[in-house]
Amino acid sequence: MNATHKTIFSIFISLILLWSCNPASNSSDVLRVGVQVGPEFTLAEAAKKVAKEKYNVDVELVSFNDYVMPNEALRQGDIDVNVFQNKPYLDVQSKNRGYDFAIVGNTFVYPMAGYSKKIKDISQLKAEDTVVIPNDPTNLGRALLLLQQVGLIKLRDNVGLLPRLQDITENRLKLRILELEAPQLPRTLDDDQIAVAIINNNFAASHNLTAKRDGIFVENEKSPYVNIIVCRQDNKENEKVKDFVKAYQSIEVEKVADEVFKGGAIKGW
Repeated sequence: MNATHKTIFSIFISLILLWSCNPASNSSDVLRVGVQVGPEFTLAEAAKKVAKEKYNVDVELVSFNDYVMPNEALRQGDIDVNVFQNKPYLDVQSKNRGYDFAIVGNTFVYPMAGYSKKIKDISQLKAEDTVVIPNDPTNLGRALLLLQQVGLIKLRDNVGLLPRLQDITENRLKLRILELEAPQLPRTLDDDQIAVAIINNNFAASHNLTAKRDGIFVENEKSPYVNIIVCRQDNKENEKVKDFVKAYQSIEVEKVADEVFKGGAIKGW
């Protein structure tokens, strides 16, 4: 290597060392947290504030408006943690997409409910009325279990947490049960052909609907669908992740949840 090459090589190495030591370029300084748009984002903002004030952890919130991308972003390393799903949903996604994530904490149970602008009580449902439910496997199964809970259908024995339409063994009113993308469900309430829409709490709340106040039937407190805080296996021992969990599971966030969901969020830790 001649003198010129040595000089260029030295400059190159120096630039690499300077870049690697530059705190501003170190993404690990900020914990990137994926959250659904809507009311749960407000809870994450409260957790972000607690994380900074109590644990000096800087949190960047990354918003998503679907159920697929938060896990893909976590796998790709675009975010460090996500807070949007329950374990049954994660189990399905892990099986289908090969995820190997770590659950590091619980958040809240957000009860699913049946909403309607056509009827005030479940007894007013008529034969062959249309009921719309989410189409993703976990929330579809959850909606069917809710319909069974309130006596509108029966499912085959030992169906577990992921029943499908073909698992219905009895439908005494011959209800037409249709599947739709979860974000579309609140808008169907204005459709004259839809009697009931079974809606996840986050999408309901974003349309000013509260399970406790507006639902004509509501998932009970025994629901296994508590939401969880999820990260990758490679960062589950990271102190920032642990501190964020503590921040989320704080009295401050619990108070915000009570205000935002008007008593409809049940603490899961």
